[in-house]
Amino acid sequence: MPLGSQSVLVVEDDTGKVLLEKNSTVQVPIASLTKLMTAMVVLDSRADLEAPISIDKTDVDTLKHSTSRVPVGAELSRRDVLQLALMSSDNRAAASLARTFPGGPEAFKAAVNAKIRALGMSQTVIEEPTGLSPNNRSTATDLVRMASAASAYPEIRRITTDTKDIINIKGRKVEYHNTNRLVGAKGWDVGLSKTGYTEEAGRCLIMRFKSAGKNATLVLLNAKANSARMMDALNIRRFVAGPDGEPKVMKVAAKTSRKAAKSSKHHRRAA
Repeated sequence: MPLGSQSVLVVEDDTGKVLLEKNSTVQVPIASLTKLMTAMVVLDSRADLEAPISIDKTDVDTLKHSTSRVPVGAELSRRDVLQLALMSSDNRAAASLARTFPGGPEAFKAAVNAKIRALGMSQTVIEEPTGLSPNNRSTATDLVRMASAASAYPEIRRITTDTKDIINIKGRKVEYHNTNRLVGAKGWDVGLSKTGYTEEAGRCLIMRFKSAGKNATLVLLNAKANSARMMDALNIRRFVAGPDGEPKVMKVAAKTSRKAAKSSKHHRRAA
């Protein structure tokens, strides 16, 4: 089965059996997949989810100049900020979660590093909460661990599988949508989802889903286009179901050479 993503790992949740693997131990930038870690440590901190957070000018992305529909000065509950960071992958929302973390940004960073160690993610480095930095790097193998951990949080499962939400922004009701079009799509039973995109990371996806009664986790890293990421996910779902409903184990031939990602001053939004 040809797969467009540079790194792929598909694991059967109930048994831990690897169903599909391609470059799963290659460390690459992970873009907004980072936000699952941000959400976990915020929830671990037991910070008040109803407490108001005011979006600050320091939350604005000056690295990639990505857009946000959350204006500086907007005041939202921490719960709504978490919703925007996970479901809509809003970078200002994620930045504000780290800035308002109990003990401040340094305590946030320490909590992230402690969580990485606790989960045994030995090939993972996370320097900031949004994933905009290419220094946030991991492997598909480590990210399956992160997905498994994140799925233990009811709040993260709920938010990442919401198709849309209406949030009050400065007295105006604004509709936000999930960055993963497969959430809520016909034929998909998704239990956890997070997309990612930066120029360095390409198109990324973490998803837990059910197919033909089987629960599986997939990690796709560095697909060159959104269409390639979607096609990989569709092919994987069919593969997991199998023609006779039995999952099969498959090894994908991995290319050893990899083109270095081009750097550019013009970056689209990290999704």
